[in-house]
Amino acid sequence: MKTMMKLFLAGVAVAGLCASAQAEDKPTIEIMSSWTSGGEAAALNVIRSEFEKRGGVWKDSSIAGFGAADAAFQNRIVAGDAPGAKQGVIGLAAADFVGQGLFNSIDDVAAAGKWADALPKSITDLISYDGKVYLAPTGAHGESWVFYSKEAFDKAGIAEEPKSWEEFFTDLDKLKAAGIIPVAWGGQPWQQTKVFNMILLSQVGIDGFLKIYVDKDKSEASVEGVKKTLEILGKLRAYVDAGAAGRNWNDATAMLITAKAGVQFMGDWAKGEFTVAGKEPGKDYGCMIAPESKGMVYIADSLWFPKTGNAGTDKAQKLLADVVMDPAVQVEFALKKGSVPMRTDVDKSKLDVCAQKGAELMASGAIVPDQAIVLTPQQVGALDDYVDEYWSGGSDDAAAAAENFFAIFE
Repeated sequence: MKTMMKLFLAGVAVAGLCASAQAEDKPTIEIMSSWTSGGEAAALNVIRSEFEKRGGVWKDSSIAGFGAADAAFQNRIVAGDAPGAKQGVIGLAAADFVGQGLFNSIDDVAAAGKWADALPKSITDLISYDGKVYLAPTGAHGESWVFYSKEAFDKAGIAEEPKSWEEFFTDLDKLKAAGIIPVAWGGQPWQQTKVFNMILLSQVGIDGFLKIYVDKDKSEASVEGVKKTLEILGKLRAYVDAGAAGRNWNDATAMLITAKAGVQFMGDWAKGEFTVAGKEPGKDYGCMIAPESKGMVYIADSLWFPKTGNAGTDKAQKLLADVVMDPAVQVEFALKKGSVPMRTDVDKSKLDVCAQKGAELMASGAIVPDQAIVLTPQQVGALDDYVDEYWSGGSDDAAAAAENFFAIFE
């Protein structure tokens, strides 16, 4: 009996070791992300499900707020304890990490998947450094959107989308008169900068926007464009509620979902919150590009792959990169996130009416990059501070503030 028991226990131990070895053989990766809202989490789960379906092991390290997530990521990098992947924006911040030799290349995955044939050249250029691909693009977001509650508009007697800023403010007055908060305002610096940018594009056009942010143009036309932008931005103060300061963007979206507010300026990721709430575009809510704008500000998300010194993690990174660019994953992710697929060869018929509008603008080239793509992280921070100081300070001297705008590039 003792001999049989020893054999049994030995068998259990061997089986346990085999199971442990099999688990260790599976591609395992820790993902650091700031996608924690309902729509964002649902979109991230699309990637996770496919990764796990292909045999991967997913470890979630989500942190609410991209500022907090970025800070935590940098601390992990400094401590030599980088996660296997990080959700981040395509732009100069990623380029800085690549330049320091802190990211792994996924060029072999991109070559095998013929990414260059499936992505717009501008995106291929942004995810590549010194001829090698380092980032896996998840989706593009339009940031020039004004979402509105159909119920709130009906109560206020607003029958059509406003075509000009003058009509827009007239409609805000109607909302206020109907006892509805006109603007669901997210009172955080980064959100306020998004509004500043969509107004700026409406005032200076695509070429003028690029001159300001890419060429750092300080001509009279650029200064005048900034001044007009600040005047419109300042005028919006009269239409937000007392609880706006510090409000999260998804909490502002909830105000539209419940018809407590009329409009929200936000990127198209806000659609993810409407989707989770069971609301349909065109029926329960509407989406329009900011008044008088001839194009759209866009930002592009991606996954970054830090060096960890672990061969198993390197293997998992390549699997994850391949998953992210899977055509079916790109579409399902976009439906949940409210974004536009990065791949140009996917079936866009499933996309909602808002995403279709965004896709048309991107396809026609009527787009300009978000500041995070073309400015350094320090300049992005300076821009946030500049807009927040103007908004929160309550200044009406747009001319003086416009003259100080270009200090953010110094």
